[in-house]
Amino acid sequence: MTKFMQESLVSVIIPVYNGATFLHQAIESVLTQSYRPLEIIVVDDGSVDDSARVAQQYPVRYCFQSHNGPGAARNCGIEQAHGKYLAFLDADDLWTREKLARQIATLTARPELDAVFGQVEQFMTPDTAAPSAIFAGTTLNGIHVGAMLIRHAAFKRVGMFGTHCHVDFIDWYLRAQEAKLEFTSLPEVVMRRRVHANNLTIRSREIVRAEYLLAIKSALDRRKLLVRDESTPTGSIL
Repeated sequence: MTKFMQESLVSVIIPVYNGATFLHQAIESVLTQSYRPLEIIVVDDGSVDDSARVAQQYPVRYCFQSHNGPGAARNCGIEQAHGKYLAFLDADDLWTREKLARQIATLTARPELDAVFGQVEQFMTPDTAAPSAIFAGTTLNGIHVGAMLIRHAAFKRVGMFGTHCHVDFIDWYLRAQEAKLEFTSLPEVVMRRRVHANNLTIRSREIVRAEYLLAIKSALDRRKLLVRDESTPTGSIL
């Protein structure tokens, strides 16, 4: 790999768990990016469907782990990533063609930034559950893991994703704020989030809500501890 490629490589990590139905579309939305160079790492989180067969039809690095959740799968991919930049895409979502190109241009022009997001457009599939259909067709200011491009070194300042919760990215983002990472968000859509009956946040809505509240509480506790420590005179016994 040339020095230029090393300095500009984007490592794209796609966790998948029984996602064979949509995985090929996710991978193709990465392969058709206008930006190069990139590497794609598909981490199979213990699937028992055809996810492995689908992934291995493409020029990706495929690895398998026992089922431990999306945070653990992303961490597995990060450990294998060679890129200067990290990007993440869930197996049922899609990127717009210029996603990486626009975000790389932003980080290149603004070296003080650690990461860049973009807008997220939600769309429905025919199996979308009625209670979740209200979310389809909306565009959100995408503080979403799939809408992010981050410098690898900046990610390391925060640490890995949590591995035992449904809200691993929310927990990570709160820690990133505490680490004072600098973010911006593009005005255009960079990701399309698929709303369907098997979305994790739909299937486990009450669990997700409880874990979200727990993540917020943990962040508040850390900040209270930080304020207490900063106000404690040097040499005091706690």
